[in-house]
Amino acid sequence: MSNRSERQVSAEQISAALAALAAGPVAEPEKRSEGPREEDRLRLLGSLLAKTELEITVATRLTEEGEIEDVLETLLGWKEQVGEDPGLAVNVLTNRLQRTAVQVSEPEAEELPPGEELPPGKEAAFAAVMTAVYTLSAQLHAERGDTVGTRHALSGAEEALIDILQGIHDLRIAIGDAPEPQDEADS
Repeated sequence: MSNRSERQVSAEQISAALAALAAGPVAEPEKRSEGPREEDRLRLLGSLLAKTELEITVATRLTEEGEIEDVLETLLGWKEQVGEDPGLAVNVLTNRLQRTAVQVSEPEAEELPPGEELPPGKEAAFAAVMTAVYTLSAQLHAERGDTVGTRHALSGAEEALIDILQGIHDLRIAIGDAPEPQDEADS
């Protein structure tokens, strides 16, 4: 299993793909008169990924019965690129889930004052995604016979599950569906 492409695309190739999709990042000629640099590669890949995900989202809106086939069709294309290596597929999925967790936990600009925690629903959603990351990791470690790695990943999954439940409960408190916890001094 390899995490590296045998034919790694260059920043210039990614930039050309973005331009072909009319999705290139805003050019800054005073900073990048020579074009994209290799240190721009990951940011450009992120732009290309966003453009692809947006196109898939528009093409696979689940608004009517039967559109799940569109989602499955994109999955077939995905599998053709990843191939039959289950370890690589898990690594790609884990990477995607980690990006999703970061995106879920990003506060809106005005939403979160400095030093404040995420709202409970976002905190629970972050934990739910991380539960999937840890559980996939635990399974991969178990398949490799790595008991220590499996235990570590399972511990992370259990902690994340607790965070999910706490976030759900805190959200119920916020909407009045559950009573606020009593201080021990009050009882």
